[in-house]
Amino acid sequence: MQPYDERLTVPRSWWLLAAGAGVSLALILLPFGTLPLLAGLVGGAVLAGAGVSAYGSARIRVVAGSLVAGDARIPVEALGTATVLDAAEAVAWRSYKADARAFMLLRSYVPTALKVEVTDPDDPTPYIYVSTRSPERLAAALEAVRA
Repeated sequence: MQPYDERLTVPRSWWLLAAGAGVSLALILLPFGTLPLLAGLVGGAVLAGAGVSAYGSARIRVVAGSLVAGDARIPVEALGTATVLDAAEAVAWRSYKADARAFMLLRSYVPTALKVEVTDPDDPTPYIYVSTRSPERLAAALEAVRA
């Protein structure tokens, strides 16, 4: 059983932007006729939708003794203290408090985050910043695996 599994999805309004991209491409191709207009509408919407889907498909899991955040897989033994960040602190840690060496899975449309110290002496990464809608649950899942 996986103690934690979350998929960060984009807000619904972003899908309207994808549809708008299709309409925009259709209008650009309007002078060339009906068939190019339809191809632009469908092709533009599909390509923009694929981009929105790919960006919004970030996944955060605690599985097999590791924290999996996006493409990163970090053993829980290499992690230290987890700090739950509210909306204001999350903005601070992804802007002026951020360390350039940190691993960050951030999504601006997710207001809260979890900051986890990296304790592995061979790893130059000072901490991991993960945007999550339920940072308390993620911190508890990390503690449960550690125990």
